[in-house]
Amino acid sequence: MSKCRIISVANQKGGVGKTTTSINLSSCLAEKGKKVLLIDADPQGNSTSGVGLNKNELTNTLYTVFLGENELNEVIFKTDFENLFVVPSNMNLSGAEIELIGVENREYILKDSINKIINDYDFIIIDCPPSLNLITINALTASDTVLVPIQCEYFALEGLEQLLHTISLVKKRLNEHLEIEGIVFTMFDARTNLSLEVVEQVKKSLGTNVYKSVIPRNVRLGEAPSHGLPINFYDPKSKGAESYSALADEVIEKEWS
Repeated sequence: MSKCRIISVANQKGGVGKTTTSINLSSCLAEKGKKVLLIDADPQGNSTSGVGLNKNELTNTLYTVFLGENELNEVIFKTDFENLFVVPSNMNLSGAEIELIGVENREYILKDSINKIINDYDFIIIDCPPSLNLITINALTASDTVLVPIQCEYFALEGLEQLLHTISLVKKRLNEHLEIEGIVFTMFDARTNLSLEVVEQVKKSLGTNVYKSVIPRNVRLGEAPSHGLPINFYDPKSKGAESYSALADEVIEKEWS
């Protein structure tokens, strides 16, 4: 088996399709026969409920791993979808940063935990919180690459600069192997010139690391999480499902490049 790839899905700007991308990329990779662990590192716990778990009923979560009360393998839940597993989160995780003040090597907690289970999976996808805090730093320190969802709007590039700066700091000080996996455009509306302009602008500033697959604005994508279903199970024929399936193909192809 090829080495497991650990991908953080990150953008400190909220509402860009980060969790939607984490859930649906994970699910489409799993559907293509890859064994996938989705780690919900966002205290909102939307990836957890998006794959059908009730986040409010869980006591063993990523938070208890950060506190040292559980090993990661003790908080991995099997979802109803073949090959897809999840480490859940809920609001408790928002207290982790304060609890870890003064803890030595606290930036490496997630990396050390993942190292113990890394050989069990083909892909580990980490849904990062929409801020550049200690949890995000842990995710980036543990990852091989960062996948950045960007909404097709004027201010898309604003938050990106800050994120790229953080990535380069983490690379310098904590994880020299960290690379940008790629940029994926979300909420794309082909009818507006603005969407097309933003895509061109980002391609110009970043060069090659832009995925061909573009995620459209799609009502079905918005509905799926409330049913606890990834889009490829909620409506496999929808534009959203097709786009995430194509993105998963691109991610897998990159594995061999």
